[in-house]
Amino acid sequence: MSDLTQTPTTLSNIGVAMFTVSDQDEAIAFYTEKLGFELRADTPFGENGEMRWIEVAPPGSTARLALNPPMQDEPGGSSIGVETTDVLGEHARLSAIGGIDLDPEPMRVPGAPLMFMLRDPDRNHVVVVAAAQ
Repeated sequence: MSDLTQTPTTLSNIGVAMFTVSDQDEAIAFYTEKLGFELRADTPFGENGEMRWIEVAPPGSTARLALNPPMQDEPGGSSIGVETTDVLGEHARLSAIGGIDLDPEPMRVPGAPLMFMLRDPDRNHVVVVAAAQ
């Protein structure tokens, strides 16, 4: 008999983060039209295809964000971080689009990368952070 507590993990990647949203179509529109993400999946699932599995991601990203209806509680309250090489430029771009609940200025905190937060319509947080260089 083997001791599974001593077996190395087979996990290798964070592939999908999940947000609960109140309206999947509204969430698709926010992430694709406002943030510029790509729609990677919109597939019916469940016994009779009554649910939808939806994934969005920034162009070129291997990690995806699943947009799920709430199972028991209210939507919102989750957070993810996305990286950019131009935090100030991305903040300016999103500010110009309008209609986004966005921090007024990026945060400059000693010891932390330059970053700012925005919130989707369900109050999930997206932290836009400077990519390590």
